[in-house]
Amino acid sequence: MTADLSQLVKAYDVRGVVPDQWHETLAELFGAAFVQVTGADAIVTGHDMRPSSPGLSRAFARGAAARGVDVTEIGLCSTDQLYYASGAFDLAGAMFTASHNPARYNGIKMCRAGAAPVGQDTGLTEIRELVESWLDAGTRTAPAPPSAAPTATPPVPGKITQRDTLEDYAAHLRGLVDLTSIRPLKVVVDAGNGMGGHTVPTVFAGLPLTLVPMYFELDGTFPNHEANPLDPANIVDLQKRVREEGADLGIAFDGDADRCFVVDERGEPVSPSAITALVAARELAKHGGKGTVIHNLITSWSVPEVVREHGGTPVRTRVGHSFIKAEMAASGAIFGGEHSAHYYFQDFWNADTGMLAALHVLAALGGQEGTLSDLVAQYDRYAGSGEINSTVDDQSARLTAIRTAYEGREGITLDDLDGLTVTAADWWFNVRPSNTEPLLRLNAEARDEQTMQRIRDEALTIIRA
Repeated sequence: MTADLSQLVKAYDVRGVVPDQWHETLAELFGAAFVQVTGADAIVTGHDMRPSSPGLSRAFARGAAARGVDVTEIGLCSTDQLYYASGAFDLAGAMFTASHNPARYNGIKMCRAGAAPVGQDTGLTEIRELVESWLDAGTRTAPAPPSAAPTATPPVPGKITQRDTLEDYAAHLRGLVDLTSIRPLKVVVDAGNGMGGHTVPTVFAGLPLTLVPMYFELDGTFPNHEANPLDPANIVDLQKRVREEGADLGIAFDGDADRCFVVDERGEPVSPSAITALVAARELAKHGGKGTVIHNLITSWSVPEVVREHGGTPVRTRVGHSFIKAEMAASGAIFGGEHSAHYYFQDFWNADTGMLAALHVLAALGGQEGTLSDLVAQYDRYAGSGEINSTVDDQSARLTAIRTAYEGREGITLDDLDGLTVTAADWWFNVRPSNTEPLLRLNAEARDEQTMQRIRDEALTIIRA
């Protein structure tokens, strides 16, 4: 039977159920394949708090070391802390996490030296095919390098050493945002039992903040709620606590703490597009009012408007971190943001870090006397639907139906950058097919709530016909 890992290896990472789809034998083979495909002579690994993460991470390290490659293990860390190590040490890296997925899942996010992403078009397909070929040959431990003749002396195994990077990671981030003169702030942080509980105390140490921690205990079974703050159900506890504490703001991190979500002093969610616009304005000011800012095509109209108002050049791209990071590198962009609360920084090797975005929000709020709701109002100018998923029998047929309904209407343009975007003078909507499920994803925005609701419902009627 031919090995098929297509359900395990996704577009940007490896992710599956432990131990049914994903286990230490496979992780060891992935370690060997990773170093063969990337050509790395040394790597860095890290892992989150899931019960299966230490074993999977160590198996991957064994596979890499068996090929003669030295491995630096940084142990418990957030995904952006692993990116920090990859960038600061100039090493290829592997982070063991399934981000916000349920407890039974685990996986790997991989990068080349300097935190450059490894996705299906940049090495992940070759890694998968190599592991599949080894499985087909009956290989269950890391094989010898391809250049070694059967009679040759086996390669000297690489060394596996441990290094703590938490203090260095925190110092690097604090060096990128000036927080020295902010006013005292009270902030509630919901770590969701994920890696924010590990990183926040060190990053925030010494800042003029009263920290109210929620669910900081590292627990990969997620006993309180899913560690996915984009789902409104998962920030209810944070919203309530912000109001009870009379806090200035609340921040929620996902499981591997590479994304952050913000609520204002009233406990109201702040759109990731508004955070993107706010941080973009600050990054442009830091770069003398010049620079390119990347945003995906379903962020708010507010983002390119704010970027232009502050002297920058907005560049629209497809959804997905590999597209954002590729465009960041190609255009020399200083910053990039997505509707999903991923934020990318040139000063952070073009990688995404929710923690750095959170520090920008704290600096912006603490640098003036007003509330967060007043501050973000200037960056949140339109009414948005959020992402609405619909299960459909035939994705392409439904997209064609939408095209037919709007094509040729006066004042309306269509484009196919990522799914189908329909744009008029005072509204737009985008419909994208899921790559992994029979879903269409709708995002709509308009200049007022009533128009947005009308356009949203009109599009959903066609999608769900």
